[in-house]
Amino acid sequence: MKHGATLLAWIWVGSLTAAADPVAAIQEHQAKHSKGEVLWSFDPSIYAGDLKRLPVGVFDSGIGGLTVLDAILKLDAFNNDTLQPGADGVGDFAGERFTYFGDQANMPYGNYPAAGREDLLRELILRDATFLLGQRYLSKPEGEVLSDKAGVKAIVIACNTATAFGLEDIRAVIARWGLSIPVIGVVEAGARGVMELLPRDSRPDAIAVLATVGTCGCEAYPKAISQATGLAGKPMPVIIQQGSVGLAGAIEGDPAFVSTTPERQAPYQGPSPDPTLMPVYQFDPVGMIGSQLNSVFNHVRYEVTTLVERHRKSGDDTPIGMVVLGCTHYPMAQREIAAAFEALRVYRASDGSQPYAALIREKLQFINPAEFTAKELFRELARARVRLKAGETCTQADDRFFLSAPNPAWPGAKLTPGGALDPAYKHGRALAEFDRLDAVPVPLTVDLLPKTTASALERLMPEVWRRVK
Repeated sequence: MKHGATLLAWIWVGSLTAAADPVAAIQEHQAKHSKGEVLWSFDPSIYAGDLKRLPVGVFDSGIGGLTVLDAILKLDAFNNDTLQPGADGVGDFAGERFTYFGDQANMPYGNYPAAGREDLLRELILRDATFLLGQRYLSKPEGEVLSDKAGVKAIVIACNTATAFGLEDIRAVIARWGLSIPVIGVVEAGARGVMELLPRDSRPDAIAVLATVGTCGCEAYPKAISQATGLAGKPMPVIIQQGSVGLAGAIEGDPAFVSTTPERQAPYQGPSPDPTLMPVYQFDPVGMIGSQLNSVFNHVRYEVTTLVERHRKSGDDTPIGMVVLGCTHYPMAQREIAAAFEALRVYRASDGSQPYAALIREKLQFINPAEFTAKELFRELARARVRLKAGETCTQADDRFFLSAPNPAWPGAKLTPGGALDPAYKHGRALAEFDRLDAVPVPLTVDLLPKTTASALERLMPEVWRRVK
């Protein structure tokens, strides 16, 4: 958007307030485009009648939210006729269809607060939700605008950072627009899952939370777990957090964190290992470029070692017994995460000591909030009476998948040599520029995924992979 057009937009809303407030800005944008005729807006008439036949919307900062969708597709925890807990051999969402959106061009979300752009992060999250509500997308980054996408009857925020920073915003605008659409976030569901596994009358083990910098920085899990355990009358566990700047991006194949060539295609944005801990990390030398991490394996080793070393230095001797995968990307690396904890547990220093053995249980419980989110979605659809019953069909014949993609033709957009949006450019953009199309929603195709990501999807989530293809 040109500066003159931006000024006119601000004059139209009457002040700079809307531009500075993401909730006010998205409301003003919707009011200006009340028929859903542009991106990031929707047609309210779609929501005037029975919503039952609409698909369920799921969004994330990238493809990590597909782990949540996978859990939804697998869930058989309720009787589909009585709606009571208990498997009946039929998938709890067998008749439903889903619309997925991953804001891959703008990820990782967890790094925006550290860059001082919580306001921009909140706007991106609101755009994600509004995209699901609307009908418009582009055929390709430089393609035509299409409008054949269905709206949604529920929104699942399949991203921990987006839940932490955007859940209340989304619920607020949904209410102000008069829509009866449930909004489910993974943090609340994950905290309830933790609470269910905690003992009632004995000292609980420590809980390790692996998440993004943003999720950890706002204390999302400690607050949610504290609330859930308090309501249940259970003792509050010790919680150790590790906020990662690079693991989610590495899993996505972002060149700022992992490079497929000897020379980096983008400036390295990942963490710097502590030289004194090099023997403890037990890095794979193949996954290094000098002192920089260059593999998911090594990013995992760095994050787990940093977390456990901080716990050791704290002087608290409570052993870690539970690990919360507090980013929806992390279940895709659970095998590597479990191996990293085990490598530390059995690690023997040069003097023969085992500094971490007593701080890590031999058998860890891994909490993937996705399953608990799936259960919450079932209950919310049942409560809103919008579940499809046997024989009923969705207006959308198949699931649909979308990603945001950088638009290299957009004036002023700065891209890395690998074709991603430049990190400094991403964090430096102004608010309320809804006609800026530097990152646009397009259909998700296999060629848009890094090969390592596609391989992981095929191996770990075959049902999702089948639907994506």
